Amino acid sequence: MTTRTTRVAAALLAGAAALFAPAAPAAAAGGTTARLTVDTETLVLTPTGKGYVGTLTTTISNRGRADATAGLRITEPAGGSFTGLDNGSPWFTVGMEQNRRVLESYGGRVTAGTSVTLRLDFQVWTTARAYPMTALGGSVAVVPDGGTRVSDRDSFRTVFRSTSGSVRNPRVYRQATETDLTISGGDVTLTRQADGALLGRTPVTVRYGNDAPSFRLDVRASLPAGVEVWATDPQDLPSFPDWFDVPGGRFMPGEERTFDVVLRAPAGTPAGALGSGSFTVAAVYESEPVADVDPADNSTTFSVRATD
Repeated sequence: MTTRTTRVAAALLAGAAALFAPAAPAAAAGGTTARLTVDTETLVLTPTGKGYVGTLTTTISNRGRADATAGLRITEPAGGSFTGLDNGSPWFTVGMEQNRRVLESYGGRVTAGTSVTLRLDFQVWTTARAYPMTALGGSVAVVPDGGTRVSDRDSFRTVFRSTSGSVRNPRVYRQATETDLTISGGDVTLTRQADGALLGRTPVTVRYGNDAPSFRLDVRASLPAGVEVWATDPQDLPSFPDWFDVPGGRFMPGEERTFDVVLRAPAGTPAGALGSGSFTVAAVYESEPVADVDPADNSTTFSVRATD
């Protein structure tokens, strides 16, 4: 075989090898995944008759080249202050950070190269001041496609307007973490009814002394044998034989609320002194009881009598 023939054969073999060899992987196109970021503005709270209210504008951007679903992780600037998203998305608490809730919600679908704007509503149940205030610690994080890893987080400043509307030279807002509750009640006389059972009511007064966050006030009853809680008046939540919730929802600091508690004893209960009872109040925040600055005034005692 001549030198020229050898060179031609080698070239043909190389070409065949190249033709039937596995194709080399193409270079990956950059940025073909979603890349979510989040930006927040300052939360400005305005005083009302029920604390301060305001809306936080939040923008989620998808800077990648694939569509994505955004999950939100929200840390409140004050405990018990987040009230929801203006688009009605459901939300739930996943933890606590310095007595402030950490919540998760749905941020919606964000197509590649676009942004969506959400509005988060807040209400801080504290007394309006004549001076402005500020709070740090609030943040919004974005988590793509229902995962657990945060893609981006943005902290926001919270400003409380004064009662005159000023935001200049704010003081730091410090929210109480322990409640300051008191409860008082009176003696109860149970009266025989047509069916033989006995009913009686007593006015009970509860005072909420500060702005520690809680969502309801639970009252435990210790009563003489056979006597049970029958109802509250007004009644906006169910009551049970040995406990009830204070009607009327959340309290403002310094608010005092009086309502009746109705007690019942069964038919066959004799007339006369039945013994003593007590009511003990406690605040509940995210299903957990809240410590009180002075537990001694969280209980009230009373006597119970039956009459024909």
